[in-house]
Amino acid sequence: MIDLKLLEHLETYLTDSRKQKFSNVLSQRTKHFTIATEDVYQLHNTSAVIRSCDVFGVQEVNIIEERNTKRIDREIAMGAQKWVDLNRYNSVKACIYDLKLKGYQIVATTPHTNDTLLHDFDVTKKSCFFFGRETEGLSQEVLDAADCYLKIPMVGFTESLNISVSAAIILQEVTTKLKQTSINWKLSQNEIFEKRLDWCKKTLKSYDDIVARFYETK
Repeated sequence: MIDLKLLEHLETYLTDSRKQKFSNVLSQRTKHFTIATEDVYQLHNTSAVIRSCDVFGVQEVNIIEERNTKRIDREIAMGAQKWVDLNRYNSVKACIYDLKLKGYQIVATTPHTNDTLLHDFDVTKKSCFFFGRETEGLSQEVLDAADCYLKIPMVGFTESLNISVSAAIILQEVTTKLKQTSINWKLSQNEIFEKRLDWCKKTLKSYDDIVARFYETK
């Protein structure tokens, strides 16, 4: 349970412009869509996906590290890892199980299966878009567990796009369409309170001291 009085106190240490920025960004955040990356080898690809999620208002990113465990490239993500929640898993099975519990359909992005083209995708369904390894693509485990397959239309000689480019194209399309619907895609009020507190913690250098003093004087 969020201590709203503590949150209000912490936000007195923020500038008005910073508080307004938090408010503006949170008003456009969603958990209706999320992304999962499966054992992506190139560090800059995962980092760029995180950055795209922040840009297009997707609050959570799921990172499967069954084979490749790497730190997030701070330079590429450009601080986006502070504002986007990262869920890390050491197996595909654990990730899919968790996502299913949260009500997500599993969407396998692949250029080889002409199931649903991007412009025909049903944005009303709560969805997690899976992206695979650079050379191998998604594992058979993900393909078997997928509820649907999504393809970006391409007309050139090249069969596929870099995963970070694919993620950006898909997120731009689906989030734009989502905001044109009447479904409730925004964060709940409690989720907004939680992120305001979390972002205060990540912004204020003396966060722990401020919190300690606040409770000492109560």
